Amino acid sequence: MTIEAPRGTLDVLPAEQPLRDLIVGTAESLAALYGYGRIVTPVFEDTELFARTSGAGSDVVQKEMYTFEDRAGRSLTLRPEGTAPVARAYLEHGLHREPQPVKTFYIAPMYRYAAPQKGRYREFWQIGVEAMGSDDPALDAEQIQLFAELERRLGIDGTRLELNSIGDRACRPAYVDALREFLAAHDAELDDEARAKARTSPLRVFDSKNSGVQAVLAEAPTIGGSLCEPCREHFAAVRAYLDACGIDYELRPTLVRGLDYYTRTVWEFVNDGLGAAQSTICAGGRYDDLIEEIGGAPTPGVGWAAGIERIGMSAADPPERPPLDVFVVCDAAADRQRVFAEVTKLRRAGLSADLDHAGRSAKGQMTQAGRLRARIVVRVEGAEATLRAGGKDSPERFAVTDIAARVLGHPGPPPAFDATAETRAGGARNEPEEERT
Repeated sequence: MTIEAPRGTLDVLPAEQPLRDLIVGTAESLAALYGYGRIVTPVFEDTELFARTSGAGSDVVQKEMYTFEDRAGRSLTLRPEGTAPVARAYLEHGLHREPQPVKTFYIAPMYRYAAPQKGRYREFWQIGVEAMGSDDPALDAEQIQLFAELERRLGIDGTRLELNSIGDRACRPAYVDALREFLAAHDAELDDEARAKARTSPLRVFDSKNSGVQAVLAEAPTIGGSLCEPCREHFAAVRAYLDACGIDYELRPTLVRGLDYYTRTVWEFVNDGLGAAQSTICAGGRYDDLIEEIGGAPTPGVGWAAGIERIGMSAADPPERPPLDVFVVCDAAADRQRVFAEVTKLRRAGLSADLDHAGRSAKGQMTQAGRLRARIVVRVEGAEATLRAGGKDSPERFAVTDIAARVLGHPGPPPAFDATAETRAGGARNEPEEERT
């Protein structure tokens, strides 16, 4: 019996890494430009953290959390989302005593027991940004603009930004009461899932995928008319900042978030080309009540999370693996130990270099060099070698022990050996042992 990965998990293979590296690297550089520092939180947390912040009626808590007891009988949960753990760390490590806002980002796996399909996995990776300690509407706009810039740098188009405000503790309760009344009056037209949400968290009814339920909800009251003056002013300011930097958006009065801690601004970047079940690439919003829910003082915050897999699905032209700098082809008489030593020198100098490890013939090794798109091919015959670069063979033969020197001194691709490369090579030799391993 062949052992396979658990259903709903994803292997990322070497050929897929260039795109993933591009996404992650671009996100990391942008986070630094915008003043966000990396934070790493545990893969599992106390279950109460998510039960208290996500809401007892949320699908995450009711259906999707991976929860287990450890040997001491403590209830732990694999993190289904990243915001609550960051808020917990913000309090636990005294970040609320530092200059505010504290701006962090993370790139980490999340876990939800959901029906797996393309773009929806039980283990999935997210890029997330959080800013805690300020209610400035410019932060909402900054984070939206940050993701828009990420899309621009990755060449992703075809998405739209949907925007709404869901109010706060001052104005949302009255709206929820009005929505409950509407849902009760139309109870017979709802499905079982919508009725359950109407009892526990009425706003989540708007997430229904049932077309019949959506037809009913088209007549439901929306929160826009119930916002208090501070919430209206805050939302107007967010839109003004977005307008100022040329970010297009659509107001969607029924847009809500699936977790209880959200307040005021909420948004989603949507790509319909990915299919209804996975069309949301990035989702976020303000969560001014979250830190208070886990025992802190009232502290405003805002953040978003985006799925790396869905960002990758939206990319038009995934990058190829970079070409190999040098591939060494050896015949049967070659001294492989000396060749190996020369390849090591090339790697220490900062070049990507390899030789055959599969027992291929010389012809097969040349084919492999082509697969790897090697810029330079060194052919070793016995104790001598020749060099091929740019599709041209050099007639000069040289000793195997001179391979590294000849490659590093070659004027064609890769660049000729110079002071920078020499410093790189020397630096590699002089690094502490633990840094080279």
